Amino acid sequence: MTGMRVLTLVGAPLAPEAALQAASLLRAQGAELEAQRELSEGEAEDLLFQGGPEDDRALAEAIRAILPGVDVAVQPVEGRRKRLLAADMDSTMVTGETIDELAEAAGVGPQVAAITQAAMRGELDFEQALDSRLAQIKGLPEAILQQVSDRLVLSQGARELVAAMRWGGAFTMLVSGGFHGPADDCGRRLGFDFVRANRLIREEGRLTGAAERPLVTGEVKLALLQERAAALGIGLEAAMAVGDGSNDIPMLQAAGLGIAYRAKPKTRAAARFAIDHTDLRTALFYQGYDAEDIAEAVG
Repeated sequence: MTGMRVLTLVGAPLAPEAALQAASLLRAQGAELEAQRELSEGEAEDLLFQGGPEDDRALAEAIRAILPGVDVAVQPVEGRRKRLLAADMDSTMVTGETIDELAEAAGVGPQVAAITQAAMRGELDFEQALDSRLAQIKGLPEAILQQVSDRLVLSQGARELVAAMRWGGAFTMLVSGGFHGPADDCGRRLGFDFVRANRLIREEGRLTGAAERPLVTGEVKLALLQERAAALGIGLEAAMAVGDGSNDIPMLQAAGLGIAYRAKPKTRAAARFAIDHTDLRTALFYQGYDAEDIAEAVG
């Protein structure tokens, strides 16, 4: 497979002519199509090819331009299945932001949500933004964390992503700028091997409006990815990272398969891979897992 590359198309659904259009573009740019493989009927296809443009990211963008609404990845075949998963939690593995849920309980939801969105877009320093939001939830009973945990909604495909990665022999880690409590519950529900998040300080059963240091910043997420890869004896090219916010950019750029998931514009532009339209199972299709693999992994 040396030198072989793979173009993966995922749609919801994937039109029958999509693979034909992509193959035509590949040939027009000098690539030689070697094989086609259906990963999930009416949903995901692999096109294996050699030659053509050397810039995988530019080629993927050219395919997206002719196939709007389709998620696309182009990469070498060799090493595409990863041995380490590092995933963000808020707006990635779950649908909302836990800090915003806490703020709603405190009656300051709109103000805090606005800060959250600005921080995720990279317009505010992460630590300063978190501190300013936490100050507004000072005095809430610590039991509110369990209430937030109980309201967590898993993102579509999250359960399949973690189960299949573990089934394939990968180590899975949840690295969140959110909070222990909800993050721990999310980790248990999805079966992550490791969970790291921020820990809120409590006194006499109430939140103080502060969090223990160091915070889980983008640099900390990257360091956790690097440390775990070293412990596993693998390079970062054998790792996958997925996230949506600006504090995920360092790990997305370092991982061999760094995926911006329905991400903020700054994050989307910084990542080499993206999932814009479909669910988290697409991260498995990008690695060559098929529908049968996923079904077996989930059991």
